[in-house]
Amino acid sequence: MVDAVILAQTLIRRPSVTPEDAGALGVLTDELKALGFVCHPLRFEDKDTPAINNLYARFGSEGPNFCFAGHTDVVPPGANWKYGPFEAVIEDGVLYGRGAADMKSAIAAFVAASARVIAAGPVKGSISLLITGDEEGPAINGTAKMLAWLKDRNETLDHCVVGEPTSTTKAGDTLKIGRRGSVNFRITVEGLQGHVGYPAKAKNPIPVMAQLVAQLSEHVLDKGNAHFEPSNLSFTSMDVGNDATNVIPREARAAFNIRFNDKHTAESLINWVKDRSDRLARESGCEIHIAHQVSGPSFVTVLGKFTQLVSDTIASVTGQSPIFSTTGGTSDARFIKDFCPVVELGLAGATMHKTDEAVAVSEIAALTDIYASLLTAYFKKPPI
Repeated sequence: MVDAVILAQTLIRRPSVTPEDAGALGVLTDELKALGFVCHPLRFEDKDTPAINNLYARFGSEGPNFCFAGHTDVVPPGANWKYGPFEAVIEDGVLYGRGAADMKSAIAAFVAASARVIAAGPVKGSISLLITGDEEGPAINGTAKMLAWLKDRNETLDHCVVGEPTSTTKAGDTLKIGRRGSVNFRITVEGLQGHVGYPAKAKNPIPVMAQLVAQLSEHVLDKGNAHFEPSNLSFTSMDVGNDATNVIPREARAAFNIRFNDKHTAESLINWVKDRSDRLARESGCEIHIAHQVSGPSFVTVLGKFTQLVSDTIASVTGQSPIFSTTGGTSDARFIKDFCPVVELGLAGATMHKTDEAVAVSEIAALTDIYASLLTAYFKKPPI
């Protein structure tokens, strides 16, 4: 048997801040091999991004293939921790450390639950783990490339649970069935530099940028729907880089993000922003340049046998059915949804990315119970 808490501590003690692995995947590989998993270390890189270590492990060769997905990389720890961020100290039943909530404890629960089910008897199918070291980073050399590798090998994932810290207060109280999409924009308004005493000889980009910011910010994208909150547009910076008090600057720059639901696509929003910008450029005589980067699309997993199985299993363990949700940021589920039905189920996320990130030891045990019960129910009557 595998002790999920001890394994979580061991993983936390590996300072795997993206893109460093620091041996975290080696710890995981050793545990999985001991259980009979066939492990495939996968390392991807390209010219513009650092090399990333990943792991695909599978127990069994028959279908259906139930996959646990997650990441061992963590965000930088910051300062002023109660204990060292990679010491994995337990005090008063609470485990402290970077990755305790997001999401090394969930990965430990993956392994402990799998060990429990494997020990109980023959598994009528396969259990797999898809673990990346690139979720908190650019997400280029991680899950997306692992899935392409699986496709090239004709490896099938039938259903997937991502262990992101999606719960609110207790493990299993919330089940993510989708996510809003995300697209980032950078705007540059180019005018004509000049003296503030002779404004007619210049072309001030600041009022033009202010108009554009107001027009975009005031627009109501939608009112949401049954599965999603309203889409929102949030400006994150605006700058002209001008310290002089007597100079009209040449450029004004701004950045904003749109989190959008399934009433939009990234392409439709990009076209909308460009249309507004082009119109204002014609009116003002300034040039407006738009750059964008799509982080992920909006998606929702169709409610059916799989989501019902997960919900019923959680209720059987915790005594309460989970709330279905699509809130929050992006996750690697945005890649997995193209391969199989996927939901996100993990610990509470209140402390993720914060100083003194922590999780109660009892919550790790509860999540392990949920995962083990889910595997048992899944292989007893696969939702296919």
